[in-house]
Amino acid sequence: MMKTRLTADDLEAAVLGGAILGGGGGGFVERGRVTAQLALQAGSPELWSVDEFDEDDLVATVALVGAPAAPNPLVQPVHSLRALELLRQGLDGRRLAAIHTNENGAETTINGWLHAAMTGLPVIDLACNGRAHPTSVMGAMGLHLVPGYRSVQGWAGGHPETYVEGSATGGLDATSGVVRRASVEAGGWVSVARNPVEIGYAAEHGAPGAISFAIDLGRRFLDGGIEAVAEALGGTIVASGAVAVFDCEQREGLDVGRVVLDDANATELRFVNEYMTADLDGQRLGTFPDLISTFDETGAPLPSAKVTVGQRVSVLVAPASRLPLAATMWMPELYAPLEDLLGFGFAPQPEVAGILA
Repeated sequence: MMKTRLTADDLEAAVLGGAILGGGGGGFVERGRVTAQLALQAGSPELWSVDEFDEDDLVATVALVGAPAAPNPLVQPVHSLRALELLRQGLDGRRLAAIHTNENGAETTINGWLHAAMTGLPVIDLACNGRAHPTSVMGAMGLHLVPGYRSVQGWAGGHPETYVEGSATGGLDATSGVVRRASVEAGGWVSVARNPVEIGYAAEHGAPGAISFAIDLGRRFLDGGIEAVAEALGGTIVASGAVAVFDCEQREGLDVGRVVLDDANATELRFVNEYMTADLDGQRLGTFPDLISTFDETGAPLPSAKVTVGQRVSVLVAPASRLPLAATMWMPELYAPLEDLLGFGFAPQPEVAGILA
């Protein structure tokens, strides 16, 4: 399809479109803008479509891991570059052809832009998932099902007094658990480069076109606000009101909590970083991987970690069928840790998953 040099116009649309597709997670708009601006100042990052590569070219995922509402997180651009360097050291001489992000979000849609500007590697118009998700395995494109797959992960992050970096090679669950624990020790957040794989596999099991999808959605938002987003995604603005209750705690390196509005329907949102469920008057109107997004009183996308009591918010729900999703979104077993954190079941049922996947 294309090799495109990313521009300042792409930046604003990518960050805002990503913030909406973050569905409560995916990082913060302000930090996404700063990182993307640094990338454009440092070089000329390029976005390539998957058909610009050979199927056996090696690619890797760049990501942020942690709890956005943690009290003292810090990930700087140098941490992202260090994580990629640590990954490359574990590749046994194999050459990376490109990098791609794990998901869409205000910060995560532009994951890789700085890496690309500094290293010359292109960013692929592909994400492990076209919306934000809370666990590393959900963003691993089904690699946990590939017999014998060995994950390589490099990470770095934290303030000087809490800084950690390292790399791990092993099973996907084990290495992802090590990184999640490292994010806690770092103060809540680390940059990660992980899971080298062939582009053919990534294109089949990930979400090709996810970055251009986010940029297009961001442009629609800039032109027409929440209503334009709802129309583009086949969604509905289901509720508006002031926040009456906001509970959030860090558990196992994730933000876990709920938002309750003072509207007539006592709208309740439950989240694990991202919003998992939306209930109005006891009726479930949205369930992850449906997109549930909040917007503040100015109409700007609002992540779960930035919600405060008394703040007026609007809630958008859009069906999962309108999003560029990976197959992992329809694997009920990956929902078990999230169900344990929230105390109730909401994983997609196998018969439904089979239809939608």
